[in-house]
Amino acid sequence: MGRSESQMDITDINTPKPKKKQRWTSLEISLSVLVLLLAVIAVTMIALYATYDDGICKSSGCIKSAARMIENLDTTVEPCTDFFKYACGGWLKRNIIPETSSRYSNFEILRDELEVVLKDVLEAPKPEDIVAVQKAKTLYRSCINESAIDNRGGSPLLNLLPDIYEWPVATDNWAQAYGASWMAEKAIARLNSKYGKKVLINFFVGTDDKNSRSHIIHFDQPRLGLPSRDYYECTGIYAEACTAYVEFMIAVATLVRQERNLPVNHSQISLEMETVMALEKDIANATAKPEDRNDPMLLYNKMTMTQIQNNFSLEIDGKPFSWSNFTNEIMSTVNINIPNEEEVIVYAPEYLTKLKLILTKYSARDLQNLMSWRFIMDLVSSLSRNYKESRNAFRKALYGTTSETATWRRCVNYVNGNLDDAVGRLYVEAAFAGESKHLVEDLIRQIREVFIQTLDDLTWMDAETKKKAAEKALAIKERIGYPDDLLSNDDKLNKDYLELNYKEEEYFENIIQNMKLGQSKQLKELREKVDKDEWISGPAVVNAFYSASTNQIVFPAGILQPPFFSAQQPNSLNFGGIGMVIGHEITHGFDDSGRNFNKDGDLVDWWSQQSADNFKEQSKCMVHQYGNFTWDLAGGQHLNGINTLGENIADNGGIGQAYRAYQNHIKKNGEEKLLPGLDLNHKQLFFLNFAQVWCGTYRPEYAVNSIKTDVHSPGSFRIIGTLQNSPEFSEAFQCPKKSYMNPENKCRVW
Repeated sequence: MGRSESQMDITDINTPKPKKKQRWTSLEISLSVLVLLLAVIAVTMIALYATYDDGICKSSGCIKSAARMIENLDTTVEPCTDFFKYACGGWLKRNIIPETSSRYSNFEILRDELEVVLKDVLEAPKPEDIVAVQKAKTLYRSCINESAIDNRGGSPLLNLLPDIYEWPVATDNWAQAYGASWMAEKAIARLNSKYGKKVLINFFVGTDDKNSRSHIIHFDQPRLGLPSRDYYECTGIYAEACTAYVEFMIAVATLVRQERNLPVNHSQISLEMETVMALEKDIANATAKPEDRNDPMLLYNKMTMTQIQNNFSLEIDGKPFSWSNFTNEIMSTVNINIPNEEEVIVYAPEYLTKLKLILTKYSARDLQNLMSWRFIMDLVSSLSRNYKESRNAFRKALYGTTSETATWRRCVNYVNGNLDDAVGRLYVEAAFAGESKHLVEDLIRQIREVFIQTLDDLTWMDAETKKKAAEKALAIKERIGYPDDLLSNDDKLNKDYLELNYKEEEYFENIIQNMKLGQSKQLKELREKVDKDEWISGPAVVNAFYSASTNQIVFPAGILQPPFFSAQQPNSLNFGGIGMVIGHEITHGFDDSGRNFNKDGDLVDWWSQQSADNFKEQSKCMVHQYGNFTWDLAGGQHLNGINTLGENIADNGGIGQAYRAYQNHIKKNGEEKLLPGLDLNHKQLFFLNFAQVWCGTYRPEYAVNSIKTDVHSPGSFRIIGTLQNSPEFSEAFQCPKKSYMNPENKCRVW
């Protein structure tokens, strides 16, 4: 090993002096022998301690795991009284929600850490980068280039508005330029075909539920500007959001007029935007509630284009609406003709029926104002500072946040969301441990086996349906970490982004490119077969997924880290972490929605009538249990037991399967050493790690939002609800019968 410069300075510049001869006295000799003897004893004791088995794991992985779990705990709370507070009380005391966040949890912390990795790899210039990666880095640089964005003001948006037939409230010549020739078919179709924006009518190309190898056109109700139809009540807890939404519209319309040097008539702008709000409220009230859209069998209504014209005749601005013209206006952008005998799927016939009456109440100008606004509102964050700030009150009302997310974080997420494979490649190269893939594969095998074995225990399911359930479970395909060719197939990755040509000074235009390419790719799929081997997620994601149409479970590289998974942490934690997630995703294939699809991903009823009726009866228990939870942060509202049913079934099934798989692992491999500093056995540690994954809290505004929009129960209730139903949990922590965590009535589906 070479010497450092400081060492060279000392040894080479200062000439060494000749040493004096030493004489040793008998006392000195005795002391030196004693020191040597003590050193030998110390080394021997250390060696003996290292080999002494006291049943405690002292590896660095165990020490880190124990430290993490201890600091999250609150041992002043009884586990059987409230396991959320017991498992997460320490976490709640140590963590404050950042001003930029609507909620904060261990999930968000892992995502924050992942974003730091992505920032580093996206900012690192490398001459050897392939073209796709270069494009990702260019897009990122254009996003963080705030000075260039601010200097351009709203001009990129102003230049784009004529392409969507303008925003009437923000110009003085709309009636003259567009009014007479405005056609609803073309206006709605333009937003959809070029930019993927679905207003009034949600038109999209997707997998045919009953023939999952094919794509088909779908018609559905649109998404809304506010989070859910409940918000349009505009009273009580929703009043602030409604007011902020209209003020957001007015502020942006005012900015556009000012940049065009047009007079600003505040009362006229307010009047027009209030009309937009009234129109959107009518649309919201016509949409079906989420709890009425849970059954995919009922959603599926196949008919021809001729039938849709006959069944849902609309009149807009006094002119009949042609479904054929509308559809062909969209599909002509990818050179596909749609004949009248083409079959399509209508997911929302009730909405389309109600839409007819709504449209008679509003003028072409009103409709165009709404369509333009819904396009613009999502682009405001890509414009200059004064446009971004126009949404501050709206953001506060929906999410409770008072500060913008750091620019680099927003940009990292945007680039990862649009060029997920290019960014995923960088992430895998920088941060993913390759051996994780094989270890997780083995966990999936063990938990799948348990799911199939557990079918024998179910008294509510007949033998023939059990057999088909086992076949479906065996047919589930797993995707772990990242696609095999992500790091090796440069040509494929470059080809995926071939049409993208970003410029560092034109972030807004780069966004528009992404919108156009994404929509064009989706529309072109209509005449293509479904690629069932395609991944449904990029690698740099802290999440996991199940796809019913491909019968596929996906565990991206981003989630394969502590506390979910680590080769260095005890198996009890891995089974309670990623093992539970694996069981959760497998169970999604058999929840209230997934159970309707067969092993090939087709919407086929493979259940006996008796088993189907029994499934619904078993599910009612969870609907009632979770629906009776009240959430203080959401103003004391009850959870929606129907909307969260699928996720609750998956949580409950996942924890049971993972625990039984861990018990099988112990029988085969023996007991694990305990963690230092924790007076808990590994059965208890299994449940503790499961719970600590969900440590977190929400801002009240976002609690109200999520209780209406999130299909997952809040983290605290994912812990409490799941463990209340687990006899194994109550046994592990010796919870008395009828204690809060061990109620007499327990729900179980799988």
